[in-house]
Order: sequence, then C-alpha cells, then structure tokens
Amino acid sequence: MTRRRKTSDEERALFEETFAETRPLVPVRTVEEVRALVTQKRKKSGEELLGGVDGRTEERLRKGKVEPDARLDLHGYTETAAHDALLNFLRGAQARGHRMIIVVTGKGAKRDAGAPFDLELDRKARGILKTVVPRWLAEPAFARFVAAVRQAHVRHGGEGALYVYLRRPR
Repeated sequence: MTRRRKTSDEERALFEETFAETRPLVPVRTVEEVRALVTQKRKKSGEELLGGVDGRTEERLRKGKVEPDARLDLHGYTETAAHDALLNFLRGAQARGHRMIIVVTGKGAKRDAGAPFDLELDRKARGILKTVVPRWLAEPAFARFVAAVRQAHVRHGGEGALYVYLRRPR
C-alpha cells in the first residue's frame, strides 16, 4: 500500500475556490428556528405538545394511585364487537368529562402443560384482544380521544388491563 502524498498549495487553493461557490441544498436553520416550526405545525394540527400525561401523573399511574373514572371489560367480546364497544365507550367517556379509564382485555388463555400435542393450538393466537387493543388505540379513529396508554397497575388488572388517559374534548 502506498502512502498518500500531502496536498499541495495549488490543490488546496483549487479546493477552496470551488467550495467557496457552493450553497446548501436546504436552508440552514438554528435549533430555535426548528423548534418554532415544530411547535407551529403541532398547533395547526391540534396535537397536544405533551403526551397528555405529565411526570407526576405518570408516577401516580405507575404506582396505581390513580382511580379510573370508568371501566370497560372486554372479556367475552368478539374482535369486531370489542372494536365497536371500545370506540363508543371512549366517545361517551370523553363526553362525560372522564380523564382516565381502564380497559380490561384479559391476559389470554394459558396452555395446559399436560395437554397432548396439537398443531392447531400452536397456530392459534392467545389473548387476541390483549394484542389488538393497543394497536386500535393508536389508530386515527381512536387517537383523537386518547392522550396516553399505559399498562395497568397490578391492583387494576396488571398485564390484562390498560390505563387510557383521555384528551380533553375540543
């Protein structure tokens, strides 16, 4: 391998002359300008700047110290019926001025360790509502009601339930 030779004064002058004529493709902005633009876009779209939950509320949710204003238990619902029930429940809860509700999805059926081998059991999803409800809450139809979603404290159902913090009605 050969060593690279040093750049000559003539090459350096040519480089500087060429780059003196360049302009950025995108205008250069300061951090403050970018923050102002982002804030402006959020205000236009009606997005809340914070996720709807401040640090103190987040801590109280984590410790299970916030009591939900309403509760929806989806045990026994089909996927379609649960989707409709959840959407209607969120609309009603927001209209009544509730701030935090709990949605119980269940943990899903556990497999019996002593059950005989069955291919069908391996293919079936367990706890379908536990899987799809968080996805639904991020959809546009639901997102206009939802400020934040967290797993519930053990007191309120733990893995089988979700805290849903609602946006204020506009």
